[in-house]
Amino acid sequence: MRVPCFLALALIIMPVSNIFGQYRENNLPLVPRPRALKLLTGTFTISPVTQLVVNTDVAASDAGYFSEYLKKHYGLALSITRSKHPKKNAVNVFTSEDKKYRGKDAYSLSVENDKVILEGNVNGGTFSGLQTLVQLLPPARLNALNIPCLFISDSARFSWRGMHLDVSRHFFNKEEIKKYLDDMALFKYNTFHWHLTDDQGWRIEIKKYPLLTQTGAWRNGTLIGHYSEANELYDTIRYGGFYTRDDVREIVSYAAKRHITIVPEIEMPGHALAALAAYPWLACSGDSFQVARSWGVFKDVFCPSERTFGFIDDVLKEVSEMFPGQYIHIGGDECPKDRWKSSPLCREIMATNHLKNEEELQGYFTERVEKILHKYGKRLIGWDEILEGGLSPDATVMSWRGNVGGMAAARLGHDVVMTPTNFCYFDYYQSNDENEPLAIGGYLPLEKVYQFDPVPVELNESESKHILGGQANIWTEYIPDFRQVEYMAFPRMCALSEVLWSDPSGKDYDAFITRLTGQMKWFDFLGINYSKALYDIQSFSYPGDRNEGLSVELSTTCPGATVHYTLDGSDPVFNSPVYSSRINFTQSTGITAEVVTGSKPSGRIFKKLFRINNATGREVTLAHPPNEEYCRGGGFSLVNGVTGSLPWKGSEWLGFLKDDLDITIDLGAERPFTKIGVDALKDESNRIYFPVGIMVYTSPDGKNFSEISELDSSSVQKFDRLITVPVGNQRSRWVRIVAKNRGICKNENGQEDPVWLFVDEVSVE
Repeated sequence: MRVPCFLALALIIMPVSNIFGQYRENNLPLVPRPRALKLLTGTFTISPVTQLVVNTDVAASDAGYFSEYLKKHYGLALSITRSKHPKKNAVNVFTSEDKKYRGKDAYSLSVENDKVILEGNVNGGTFSGLQTLVQLLPPARLNALNIPCLFISDSARFSWRGMHLDVSRHFFNKEEIKKYLDDMALFKYNTFHWHLTDDQGWRIEIKKYPLLTQTGAWRNGTLIGHYSEANELYDTIRYGGFYTRDDVREIVSYAAKRHITIVPEIEMPGHALAALAAYPWLACSGDSFQVARSWGVFKDVFCPSERTFGFIDDVLKEVSEMFPGQYIHIGGDECPKDRWKSSPLCREIMATNHLKNEEELQGYFTERVEKILHKYGKRLIGWDEILEGGLSPDATVMSWRGNVGGMAAARLGHDVVMTPTNFCYFDYYQSNDENEPLAIGGYLPLEKVYQFDPVPVELNESESKHILGGQANIWTEYIPDFRQVEYMAFPRMCALSEVLWSDPSGKDYDAFITRLTGQMKWFDFLGINYSKALYDIQSFSYPGDRNEGLSVELSTTCPGATVHYTLDGSDPVFNSPVYSSRINFTQSTGITAEVVTGSKPSGRIFKKLFRINNATGREVTLAHPPNEEYCRGGGFSLVNGVTGSLPWKGSEWLGFLKDDLDITIDLGAERPFTKIGVDALKDESNRIYFPVGIMVYTSPDGKNFSEISELDSSSVQKFDRLITVPVGNQRSRWVRIVAKNRGICKNENGQEDPVWLFVDEVSVE
């Protein structure tokens, strides 16, 4: 049995009137950060006798949401009355046409000792102000709710503040979607991108085509484990679900009360297997199809025939009736052209319409769909691939492959929503901890999300006006239930909300973390399942004292926390050493550590083994720099004593695209050794290959090198991960290791793609 890590020396009773501690402007748990906030003296108390006073129907609707919130979470039922003038002992919610509220979701909030006055515009202003008021309430079920007196003037930076959810790979029921909308509303998001169709499931009822849900909504099994694994395994569970038209209308209405617009995505022309399984005639071939059980990109896509466009017209007509927003998302991404290239009909369409290639054929497809949408009063939005075949100026581009597509679109006069993978893909890992739930890959910690700016610095002022805002995407290949959706979203959703709402000139990550830790009390109170990666301990290695061994630094981004640690493998307890300076050692050593906030442990226990060999902590030189996307720590990360984690998250690994690993290590003195180790990664589904050969050289002066051993490609492939090169009995100060990159490989379309070489630790023993 583990002894509790830390016991409070004294029990501190905190008055419920001050549950957040001493009120200060910088510790009020408000996310996103308001534009202007002034803290005043005193508090206002919401109690069962407090009234809600409104002046318009919009104010009444927003106040009704607030009233329902108070009843659900505090058991307080407040009456709502109408008045043109503020009343005492009341929360006064007034919409206003004053020009000072013309900004996006603009509002002002005045909390006085005897009343609250909230004014805002009808387009989300009063509702946004009420979300701020909600965050000022104590995160505990009390009969009297004290909030600090203050004044806030606030408005949003961007009009598009979006969260996406893929319900095709895994399905989430109506109540879970509502919970997601509640989570969004609390942090002032106003756009829900609902990914409703894909290869793995069609999730929306279309009355004219019942097989879309009878057949297309169900798959006969699902991939087990990661799709990069060599031996694919599947369960045999029939999986699926869909939303009826009534479900959709109910969810749309629920979102509208929260001033959230839903953008449905009906994926085309690729990612269409679920639809093809229901209606095979939508494809270019006469084959039959199955709803996909695995993930990835599939070659069978919609055929650009008149019959297909008739189907799309019918579907979009019904979708347009269900969703009142101006946009419908058509996907447009990752559409292989194999079936089109082999189709006589496609060649005929290309000849008739003077199209030079299949990329222009996709542009033709997009143009046809856009005309259908215009007929139903809708605007087209799609992923940035829709740019490739030409696009009408009215179309909006969602840029996911970095900023390049978004910048190109803005320069062409298209409106743009920025959602680049390296800042906005919340299905990526958010921690390096080996116990993180399985994810698709990538590494996106909270701090990096906070660094995001949707407006690229390369755009001029007129081009920047086309950036509508940004959005986070949650793809659900590896997210089987809603608790994991929330885990992947929170707290990164909070960081992005501040990016999209707040003035960037006041961006301060440390201050954000202080406010976020207050928000975590809310997560617990509302039952939100969230990641505690904020409390993770990070380690950084440096050369040891007198250039022997390692010197290891421990840190955490949690403000006011202490770190306790042990070096004997045991878990930290109350009297374990408190980390205060770098830990030095010259033999392989395991460090176990834990973050403590206040008087209790927070987050996960940190455990890491630092392996020491002749190369550890030494000076290194790389002939080729790693790719900028996978270069954390540079060459020293190859001798820092830490082995990269699996599944790989890109944090410890150095990635070389097409280039070789060519590293020279200065061992500091002439030292004996008999073998060389290279820790490499193989993940061919992500174009990460083992080296095709390893050469080892030594030098007496660091300038003139002689080869002492070589491992050919066939020998390299026999290893699983750590590649060992025997070199006999050697003595040298300088060692050079060259791991040859495969260079290129052929993709599914027969084209050549550059190949990654991922390396972590190298050893000289």
